[in-house]
Amino acid sequence: MPKDNTKITKSRFPLYISLFIVLGIISSYLIISDVQQFFDTAWEVLTSNDEQRIKKWVSNFGWYGPLVLILAMVLQMFLIVIPTILLMVVSILAYGPIWGSLTILVAVFVASSVGYVIGNYFGQTFVLKLLGNKTETKIEEFIESFSFWAVVITRINPFLSNDAISFVAGILNMNYWKFIGATVMGILPLTILIAILGKTTENLESGLLIGSIVSLILFGIYYWKKNKK
Repeated sequence: MPKDNTKITKSRFPLYISLFIVLGIISSYLIISDVQQFFDTAWEVLTSNDEQRIKKWVSNFGWYGPLVLILAMVLQMFLIVIPTILLMVVSILAYGPIWGSLTILVAVFVASSVGYVIGNYFGQTFVLKLLGNKTETKIEEFIESFSFWAVVITRINPFLSNDAISFVAGILNMNYWKFIGATVMGILPLTILIAILGKTTENLESGLLIGSIVSLILFGIYYWKKNKK
């Protein structure tokens, strides 16, 4: 009996911490005018899809800017109006190909880890509320079939759901370091592509489209070889 009680207490502790943080943010927003102004501006800018405006806003934070982008990358898992690819482009525009790329890698690592922990700890019921049953089931089948390479393909393709793959990998209890390794392996080529082509929107759109097609072709080849065996 004591063992069960300990398990229950342990399982609810992160939930209490999460609720405390959320309530703290909401309270600060309602009570402190500067906090309210910051979040109102952040929401308006980050959802504008205006690369130059976001770049200027982020640059105003100086060395805090990367932290803002990392936080935004985590929050966008729950706010579909802020696309991951936009934050990656802004990072390159604001901090250049080297530091911008490093910021992207750290941001993706943090966001992926958070998504994985949420899926692994809070389980399927919670994630279903975020993704919906149909999406969660499809991604779960995808990971179960292709494991490591499912994560790689999803990360390298800018038009697939990066956030959903993190949640579901956690639910399926995929090895964390295997998951992170696949994440880095997939996001690195995409980051390099954005760093090279991110100076002009036209080139970037063409490059991302080509990259997406190439990743799907490679996955098709892998799928064919796997079934052939």
